[in-house]
Amino acid sequence: MRTKNTSRPKVNIVTLGCSKNLVDSENLITQLKANQFEVSHESARDDAQVIIVNTCGFIEQAKQESIDTILRFIDAKEDGVIDKLYVTGCLSHRYRDELEAEMPQVDAFFGTMELPRILKTLGADYKHELLGERIITTPTHTAFMKISEGCNRPCAFCAIPLMRGKHVSKSMEDIVTEAGNLVKNGVKEIVLIAQDLTYYGLDLYGKRNLADLLKRISDVPELAWIRLQYAYPSQFPEDILPVMRERANICNYLDMPLQHGADAMLKAMRRGITADRTQALIDTIRGEVPGIALRTTMITGFPGETGAHHQEMMDFIEKNRFERLGVFPYSHEENTAAYNQPDDVPQEVKEARADEIMALQQGISFELNEPKVGQSMKVLFDRKEGQYFIGRTEHDSPEVDNEVLVDARNHFVRLGDFADITITQADAFDLYGEPKA
Repeated sequence: MRTKNTSRPKVNIVTLGCSKNLVDSENLITQLKANQFEVSHESARDDAQVIIVNTCGFIEQAKQESIDTILRFIDAKEDGVIDKLYVTGCLSHRYRDELEAEMPQVDAFFGTMELPRILKTLGADYKHELLGERIITTPTHTAFMKISEGCNRPCAFCAIPLMRGKHVSKSMEDIVTEAGNLVKNGVKEIVLIAQDLTYYGLDLYGKRNLADLLKRISDVPELAWIRLQYAYPSQFPEDILPVMRERANICNYLDMPLQHGADAMLKAMRRGITADRTQALIDTIRGEVPGIALRTTMITGFPGETGAHHQEMMDFIEKNRFERLGVFPYSHEENTAAYNQPDDVPQEVKEARADEIMALQQGISFELNEPKVGQSMKVLFDRKEGQYFIGRTEHDSPEVDNEVLVDARNHFVRLGDFADITITQADAFDLYGEPKA
């Protein structure tokens, strides 16, 4: 049993889910440290008196991981290892009443937009002067940066609006200030994130303003890479394309989840776009930004998906040969539009279709990687793992995309810095190389 003390308790924050949750945790860490709290992020040591679990509630697998994590810390509290347990984030926002009834051992539950209330509960003040200041938990050369909260899109499968609310853009001034502060603290790559980047500005400025925002962020001195994640294909703001092409520090990379390649499924998913219009957009993007890497995400097993629909998606993927691709089996989420439809594709079929898509993508990725052998590529190095230094090209986002490996037994590169790497070997999802002589 830990002995009590009268000083501020040590806090450990555990983050589950996406990069948007990570940014929320980083803002909480920043506020607590400004209030003289000792704070760790996902510490493996059992020396914190207070645990804050930042949950994900997006799909069933993520919800289960969040629940399992909470239960683990409930056990730790009952064993006297920790004193207080708080839960925040998407799962907590969406299911607060149910969680409070089923987990009375948790000291308090908070929603996704309740940072000031969390601080007040811990006896801390919300410090408005920290706007744009953030302690990052990723490697110090890379940071995620949210440009908006919430989403106005009507996608039938998605519960994000239930947890994050309607789209709210941050002002350009605040975003540019935050970008400048991150760069001053050593960040070289900023990954712009939102549930829908392409909606940016409509609520604040009366028009889609992502192009102007990109220009202003691109002008931040010493910012080497700007990366765009989570664009929506319907009503895509094509005026960003010449900006991406002309600005050297905007990566030739776009993460645009398309979800399906069959018209019937796109309509059922309420995506607001057809396969033909999607194809035209892909062709426009690749024509306007030569050499761009397109990352997308697909969903298998949406209600009503037949084998023929799945084959249409396979054909769509094979035709477009996406540089990066991920896939998720459909998760039947309460209070979404699709929840009223029967979840009629068996789980094993969803997973088999997802496996088939990834097998196709593995072959495409290998065929795209093979010609890179012998090329020199600019690589940002993130970490050393085992015998390899591991980094990424401008075509790869942290944690989800391909990597470049350099044998540390024979070569040295500086972590957090760029190096020109000659590619010597390629496999399906990674490249191997050595520093250019």
